[in-house]
Amino acid sequence: MTDPLVPAAIGIPLAFLFGALIGSFLNVVIWRVPQGLSVVRPGSACPECGHEIAWYDNVPIVSWLVLRGKCRACGTRISARYPLVEAGAGVAFGLVVAGAYGGLYPAGLLPALLYWAAVGIALTLIDLDHHRLPNAIVLPSYLVTAALLALASILTGDYIRLLTATIGAAVLFALYWILAIAYPGGMGFGDVKLAGVLGMLLGWLGWAALIVGGFSAFLLGGLVGVVLMIGGRATRKSRIPFGPFMIAGAWIGVFAGEAIADAYLTATGII
Repeated sequence: MTDPLVPAAIGIPLAFLFGALIGSFLNVVIWRVPQGLSVVRPGSACPECGHEIAWYDNVPIVSWLVLRGKCRACGTRISARYPLVEAGAGVAFGLVVAGAYGGLYPAGLLPALLYWAAVGIALTLIDLDHHRLPNAIVLPSYLVTAALLALASILTGDYIRLLTATIGAAVLFALYWILAIAYPGGMGFGDVKLAGVLGMLLGWLGWAALIVGGFSAFLLGGLVGVVLMIGGRATRKSRIPFGPFMIAGAWIGVFAGEAIADAYLTATGII
């Protein structure tokens, strides 16, 4: 990051704290969106006794530890997934900001990447829980991502990246659409819609990020599928949510796409 406003020793911890706060909201999104409920009203409450959760019992990570994982009103156990999501979001935000300090991508891209650090967690857990990628999250992400990538181009002065972002969206959308038509049992149209917006993000970063990010999804999915079959937890006909692999693959493209592409080209003697 060129001439950062704050040093990394301050910026990264601040990103973790902000991410943990966002993670608290993500818990609401993950629970309510699949049920078609508002993420704004009513306020958070214990699902067992209905007791509304006070603000001091809703401090990310800390409140769960203080309450020893139980509702203050009725003593019902609170899943450890809540603080884990909050901590995971904090770590994700910290890593994204660290990547900018490390020069992996321009600081102007941070709003878009932080948005996807949050949305990626929500979509991953919803897909694992319900085998769905809700339109209520994916479709608005096209507009949000396009706006944040436009902002990144304005901040960096690199407008050609908007063209590669558009091409990336079209290429990944078309690839997944063809796969969904050819193999409807293995690829859903939720994956197709997610592919387009991930292609937009990866395309802005460049061809290396797009190719590596797109390929990594299938590599990760294949490896996990083989492991599950060897362990007897899946068969060739089992339906495994693919959204998490798409999101994980995209992050590989973001963080290491350029390095992986350079290493491959060097190893094969192309460069």
